[in-house]
Amino acid sequence: MQNSVDISVVIPLLNEAESLPELTQWINRVMVLHGFLYEVILIDDGSTDDSWKVIQELSQHDPNLKGIRFNRNYGKSAALNVGFAETQGRVVITMDADLQDSPDEIPDLYKMIVEDGYDLVSGWKKKRFDPLSKTLPTKLFNAATRKISKIKLHDFNCGLKAYDARVVKSIEVYGEMHRYIPVIAKWNGFGKIGEKVVQHRERKYGTTKFGLERFVYGFLDLMSITFVSRFKKRPMHFFGSLGTISFLIGFLITSWLVIEKVYYSFRNLAVRNVTDQPLFFLALVAVVVGVQLFLAGFLAEMVSLAGRRKDEYLIRDNIGF
Repeated sequence: MQNSVDISVVIPLLNEAESLPELTQWINRVMVLHGFLYEVILIDDGSTDDSWKVIQELSQHDPNLKGIRFNRNYGKSAALNVGFAETQGRVVITMDADLQDSPDEIPDLYKMIVEDGYDLVSGWKKKRFDPLSKTLPTKLFNAATRKISKIKLHDFNCGLKAYDARVVKSIEVYGEMHRYIPVIAKWNGFGKIGEKVVQHRERKYGTTKFGLERFVYGFLDLMSITFVSRFKKRPMHFFGSLGTISFLIGFLITSWLVIEKVYYSFRNLAVRNVTDQPLFFLALVAVVVGVQLFLAGFLAEMVSLAGRRKDEYLIRDNIGF
C-alpha cells in the first residue's frame, strides 16, 4: 500500500448521475482547503442511467478520481469490498453518492483516525430527513445490533464512516454485511470504534434505493455474522456440541426403553415391545440428528481449513487502475 495518499474516499453508487458532479467538486474543495493528498474511487454498481458516462467525463478533468463499473448490480457490500481492495490512502472514508452525506465532515473524521487513534469512526445522523417508514425500522435495527454486538453506536448503517487503512485491508464485506462493518472490524481485533455526529442532508436528486426488505435481509445477516464470527474457525464446537447432546439424549432414552423391556420380561410382567412405543422413534430421530450434526461439524471443519473462496465480481470497465 502506498503512503503518498492521505485519504481514499470510496463511494458506491447506483443511478446517481445528477449528483456526481456536485459531489466530486465538493470533495475536491474540502481536500484542497485542508491540503490533503487524496483519491476518490467511484464504484458504479450496475447503474442504468448515465452515471458511468459522467464518471468518465469527470475523470478527464480530475486526476484524483478513479472509477470502477460493475457489469450488473451486485449491491453496496460488493461495491465497498472491491473499493476497499483498491484504496491506497492512510485513512479510508466511505460515503453515499446522493449528497445526503457532507464532505465537510472528512477533516474531523480524518483527525479522529490519525490523531485520536480510532480504528473506525461511524457517523451518527442524529437529525434525519427521512420518512418514518425508514427511520423507525432503522432504530429497531440499531437497537438489535447494539444488543447483540455490544458496540455502542447509534447508527450502524450510516454510510459516512472513516477507517484506518488496516481495517479495510483485513475484512471482507459481502451480502448485506456493509451494515455490520463495525461488528466485523471488532471481531477482527479492531476494537477502538468511535462515533461522530454528522450532518444529514435532504436528498437533492433522484430517489431513495431503500426498501423494507433490506431490514429483513439485514437481520438475517446479523445472525449469520454472529455465528460465523464465533464459530468460523471452530465449527465443530457448535455442530459437534449440539450433535453430541442430541445423540446422548436419543441413546439414553433408547437404553432406558431396552432396560425397561428386559426388567419387565425378567419379572414376567406385561410390557410393550420397544418398537411399539412412540418414545423409541423420537429417540431414534434424536440419534440420527445427532450423527448428522456431528458430521456437519466435521465437514465444516474441513471446509474452514481449506479456506473460503472470496466472492468474485465481474467488472466491465475501470478508470485509473
